[in-house]
Amino acid sequence: MQFKLERIEDKVEFFEAMDLKRLEKIIDEQIENNKALMLQVHAVQHQVTLDAATGKRLYTAVVHFKAKL
Repeated sequence: MQFKLERIEDKVEFFEAMDLKRLEKIIDEQIENNKALMLQVHAVQHQVTLDAATGKRLYTAVVHFKAKL
């Protein structure tokens, strides 16, 4: 059996929450987790939509992490 270790170069993660404060907390926690993998935030995209079922706002974000050079 052969082990092959490869470094993660890019990682894209998706997040959603019912309020902006919770979304920020979730993203901050994941940024800290990804620091252990030597990844840093490269780009963030966010959007607010209405949840069709509840009629409330739904906050979503996509965070692109890249390896630290």
